[in-house]
Amino acid sequence: MLGASLDIAAYIDRFKAELDKLDQAQIKKWADLVYEAYENGKFVYIFGNGGSGCNASHMAEDFGKSSLREKDLGDESLRRLKVLSLTDNAGWIMAVGNDIGYDQIFLQQVMNYGQEGDVVLAISGSGNSDNVLKAVDWSNRHGLKTLGLTGYGGGKLRDLAHHSFHVPLDDMGMVESIHLAIFHWVLNDVFARINDEGRYAK
Repeated sequence: MLGASLDIAAYIDRFKAELDKLDQAQIKKWADLVYEAYENGKFVYIFGNGGSGCNASHMAEDFGKSSLREKDLGDESLRRLKVLSLTDNAGWIMAVGNDIGYDQIFLQQVMNYGQEGDVVLAISGSGNSDNVLKAVDWSNRHGLKTLGLTGYGGGKLRDLAHHSFHVPLDDMGMVESIHLAIFHWVLNDVFARINDEGRYAK
């Protein structure tokens, strides 16, 4: 826990230093995958455990509501970004976890929902969460596009997923914070493309 040994100024400096290490091509690919899903009418599924699961919920909420201008949300003619957080179906997660096994909670959902060309955003700080890996493996074998959001050394997920957004840092709290901070740029980029705003204005 970096904040246990660093004061606030040093913590912020470390956060900024970690941002500077990120591979910006990986971030752009993340945005490209989501925008392509929108363009092609495909679903985006997001999942992870614990804080990563909360990030998945946050990302799905923002992608769902904030990919269109607020004034356009009532327009039934507009295409929508199809997005689901697989961490939010509590009843299904508890039933699968109790009756089959916790390693199945995302796999069973993506097996029900997933179609070729859909996008999976799988979040695991360690990159070794078995329930995440099982869902990504199935998705790879059934024509879905997968991106792993990882920290630490990236674990198995970094190599298993088709694409990666990796934060090379051994501190879960800061990894989760960076995932969410960079997500907001991805969201803004997708919004700008969908709505022809900012650098995408026509």
